[in-house]
Amino acid sequence: MAFEYKNVMVTGAAGFIGFHLSKRLLENGCRVTGVDNINDYYDVRYKHSRLDQLRPFEHFSLCRTDLSDREGMEKIFAENRFDAVVNLAAQAGVRYSLVNPHAYVNSNLVGFVNILEGCRHHAVKHLVFASSSSVYGANTNMPFSVHDNVDHPVSLYAASKKANELMAHTYSHLYGLSCTGLRFFTVYGPWGRPDMALFLFTKAILEDQPIKVFNHGKMKRDFTYIDDIIEGVVRVMGRLPEPNPEWSGDHPDPGTSYVPFRVYNIGNNNPVELTDFIAAIEKALGKTAEKNFMDIQPGDVPATYANIDDLIKDTGFKPDTPIEKGIEKFIEWYREYHRIG
Repeated sequence: MAFEYKNVMVTGAAGFIGFHLSKRLLENGCRVTGVDNINDYYDVRYKHSRLDQLRPFEHFSLCRTDLSDREGMEKIFAENRFDAVVNLAAQAGVRYSLVNPHAYVNSNLVGFVNILEGCRHHAVKHLVFASSSSVYGANTNMPFSVHDNVDHPVSLYAASKKANELMAHTYSHLYGLSCTGLRFFTVYGPWGRPDMALFLFTKAILEDQPIKVFNHGKMKRDFTYIDDIIEGVVRVMGRLPEPNPEWSGDHPDPGTSYVPFRVYNIGNNNPVELTDFIAAIEKALGKTAEKNFMDIQPGDVPATYANIDDLIKDTGFKPDTPIEKGIEKFIEWYREYHRIG
């Protein structure tokens, strides 16, 4: 079942994925209300630069509000008639959750309840929300499937994302709210976050600084290019989740439900070893990195690998941008943005 979305709330609009989604929707003639608290988890200049790209669009508006601000969020929902809400705002970062857990409770739990309540009380047709590949935690059966149990997270960030899925399912059950959770796998590309590996590696190599290579380069990640992520989100937005008539409480399927709730992986379906990822950066830059090999960090998992069969079956879309092409596009943007010849 498809529906036309004309008025959409995008939370985290100043963020990496939220910016790209907002731009895509605006280019398609959609009205976008961005919600972002523009926090200083990383350099806010990147957030303001992204917003500068969105402000020229006539149908874009920004509400500088924190998701945990209950009254502020209620006001935004009351003043707009959103067809759909895409929740991309969250306190990000696995490692940061080890030192600042309360930030994750406020944004990813309290804030998400405010989103759910707004959708419930204002007849929002579809809530699409960012989950994460980190929910697979201690799972080792690859590729990771949405039909696998994910009850063993290894970071508070992952636990908060799993909690979002559970909370959304509850609202689907109680109020019939159509909810779709998207487990993103290591997103990269132009306008990416400066705390992510690609950004950190590129900056260090260009400045002749050593890079930290965790797990001695043996990490594997299903790196997914930003344009593929956005295409997946847009396709899912227009497809209201339907109850699975074959769902059984005797053998509960975690990826579907008896209510309008679904979960999808969006990944490249092609895990790349960290050493190969670095080699692709070196090739694109024409420079060799000085590497400091280190042990795996607490909260990290050694590998991610997305099973995307459900995404392909239900939307007809398969992410396929090669890592070499994606890295080249990022570095092209990086040089232009930072005015590096």
